[in-house]
Amino acid sequence: MPPLTRARDGRPSAPVRILHLGLGGFFRAHQAWYTENAPDAPEWGIAAFTGRSTRTADRLNAQDGMYTLVARGPDGDRFERVGAVSAAHPGGDHAAWLRYWREPRLAVVTLTVTEAGYTRTPGGALDTALPDVRADIAALRAAPHAPVGTVAARLLAGLAARRRAGGGPVAVVPCDNLPGNGRTAARIVRELAEAVGPAWARAAAHASYVDTVADRITPWPTDETAAAVAAATGRTDAAPVVAEPFAEWALCGEFPAGRPRWEAAGARFVPDIAPYERRKLRLLNGGHSLLAYAGSLRGHTTVAEAMTDPLCRTWLTEWWDEASAGLGAGPGPAAYRAALVERFANPRIAHALAKIAENGADKLLDRVVPAVRAARGSGRIPAAAVRIIAAYLLYERGGTARSAAGPPRDAACGILHRLDPALALDPGLVDAVALQAHELARR
Repeated sequence: MPPLTRARDGRPSAPVRILHLGLGGFFRAHQAWYTENAPDAPEWGIAAFTGRSTRTADRLNAQDGMYTLVARGPDGDRFERVGAVSAAHPGGDHAAWLRYWREPRLAVVTLTVTEAGYTRTPGGALDTALPDVRADIAALRAAPHAPVGTVAARLLAGLAARRRAGGGPVAVVPCDNLPGNGRTAARIVRELAEAVGPAWARAAAHASYVDTVADRITPWPTDETAAAVAAATGRTDAAPVVAEPFAEWALCGEFPAGRPRWEAAGARFVPDIAPYERRKLRLLNGGHSLLAYAGSLRGHTTVAEAMTDPLCRTWLTEWWDEASAGLGAGPGPAAYRAALVERFANPRIAHALAKIAENGADKLLDRVVPAVRAARGSGRIPAAAVRIIAAYLLYERGGTARSAAGPPRDAACGILHRLDPALALDPGLVDAVALQAHELARR
């Protein structure tokens, strides 16, 4: 069976005008898919860089950047060939990274680097105490083109290279689950520039930073995925990606050098991103975190499995009730919740709870902690949010309820301190988390 290639199966590669950091499944199912389906796609190629591994880049390059997207609904699959990626590189190829920034036609830089990639303190500032951040500060002070590793440093180095080359401003478009993700990116780049030296401030400002909400459940592909693609398309594909049929993208910000017509593919350009991000972070992402920790404690391995558990469903409803109270005006949460039930319960999407559970403190900081702060500010104990934190505590202490039975109060204090040091100073909240963890461990 012949392999998937651009010459045989796709359009010619487009000129690179978009640079992406974080070449994983979500990027390929979301931003690259929207670009592929924009009517001006032949004008907008993407050069994508992995985080650290070279495997995905190697597999895509062997297929001229082509891959198959399997849109997996409850009743069947839809197979789409995507050719928006014109070039793929390992994350360590810093020379290539800077070379794209110097290109006059570069217009957009997108990011999918996870919450942890922004190297923030609980208060949202750049965490200059982290060894990787300190190493990048020293490297940039020594030489502006020196290889760096953190997201903030890669952006700052690229912006500085672009400015030295005489290129105009570009749009930086983060697509990670953070409130005000564009503003967050702007802040960490600005604060890194301040730490490196006064001359770097202009580089940090040589971009617009766009806030976004990006949504599409994208589980890891399996060997079965490649077999299904081969059977349906008659081509072997070493880099397929699986996603649910649903996709959403809301963006708020300026694009000084232009952008693809993503709105023709379904993206929304909105004047205020906050209602969209609150809804997604608290209902979808917060719900995922609840199922990841509480569902794992009850022996489940996927979101769909956890949704068959009446107790997990009850806990999810209680969290959504609690979280919805703080959403304010915006897109209707009732319809969104109804759609989430169907999406979460899709039995053909094997969304691993262990994957969702990774980097829990970084995720809960934005998904759950705001609801805790708001409730404590009005004198209430947010029972559903406390349950999520307690389940996270148990998960971190061994992954099963039995191995973590009866965590002491100081463990609850410690987990709250990781999320926000101020929360650990709240004795009522500490007691509530400790009690809830004890009750969960008995179930």
